[in-house]
Amino acid sequence: MITAIIPAAGSGRRMKANMNKQFMKIAGQPVLTRSLLSLRESTGEFIIVARSGEEELCLQAIPDQIKNYKIVSGGPSRQDSVYNALKHAQGDYVLIHDGSRPLASPNLVRRVIEAARCHGAAVPALPVVETIKEVNNGFVVATLPRQRLQAVQTPQVFQKDLLHRAHLHARQQGIKATDDASLVEALGYPVAVVPGETGNIKITTPEDLPRARLLLTGDPCRERVRIGIGYDVHQLVEGRKLILGGEHIPYAKGLLGHSDADVLVHAIIDALLGAAALGDIGRHFPDTDPGWAGADSCKLLTQVGGLLADRGLRVLNLDAVIVAQQPKISPYIPAMIINISRGLKISPADINIKATTTESLGFTGRGEGIAAQCVCLLAAARGGLNDDSEG
Repeated sequence: MITAIIPAAGSGRRMKANMNKQFMKIAGQPVLTRSLLSLRESTGEFIIVARSGEEELCLQAIPDQIKNYKIVSGGPSRQDSVYNALKHAQGDYVLIHDGSRPLASPNLVRRVIEAARCHGAAVPALPVVETIKEVNNGFVVATLPRQRLQAVQTPQVFQKDLLHRAHLHARQQGIKATDDASLVEALGYPVAVVPGETGNIKITTPEDLPRARLLLTGDPCRERVRIGIGYDVHQLVEGRKLILGGEHIPYAKGLLGHSDADVLVHAIIDALLGAAALGDIGRHFPDTDPGWAGADSCKLLTQVGGLLADRGLRVLNLDAVIVAQQPKISPYIPAMIINISRGLKISPADINIKATTTESLGFTGRGEGIAAQCVCLLAAARGGLNDDSEG
């Protein structure tokens, strides 16, 4: 029997999302679900390694076609996680497959298993097509001969006893590795290589999701664009600091509000929440809640950015205008853009802020208050996190 061990306990920091990448969706199904389905024809037992607190999410991602499975806790590293799972494996061969590789074909899985049955250990790999250089402190140290270099993928398959010995040897010798084949190699055992697949990509960065969708469905990554508009106004009063776009602007008056009354950031937050159909700023940060008294609005903006990421939404651009007769705003705009880009983790090039007056007309013209408006565009990729369509 083949036991499949699926490491799914990573943090996914490079995805820049507040969700484990294994649970993001491609064409209506979580990445982990598709990774499991790619193995079902050749595997008799599944052991899924989950991060603490994500056991229920893993359970929900297991498709109905898979009956024989266990969910075990992950360790501090991928290597530790696989070692923990090995203790539960019942098969005579163990297949290790990344939970974030949803597109391995059944044919690839069969070929790797067959090679492992012949040689004891096997991995899929693709020849390196780029020139590879060793770099240290920003300078090239050496150019490596790519004729002998290959990029290794999963699934990787091993005799269970062999893999167990390799892990024990690594623990005894303090060997750290990013894949299991490296541990078997360190034991002095040869690892067979079979041709990998260019479509067998690992979901690691935000750019990998549309690429996987294109490979899966043939849909050239069409994105649903969502537009939002936000407007806010605050009264100018004495005895308050004037905060706009996270910047303190020296002035005789400041804006009155429950938080720091940053009218620009509030307008941006409302635009983002509106585009995401998540209500408005008052719903998420009510002025009746003493917890938000005096709050830094840029921190609220960061929380909203997290809400968008959780729903698979990314900010394409923001265009905002501040309406104030006094003081002069334009010298502070570059710093505002930096503050907002940091809060939302987007490029400053995707943010535009303008300032204007009302030619002394209305409440802003009389210096009674300051207003701000913002328009934003969000992108929600089809088949992405917030799209349950089937592609």
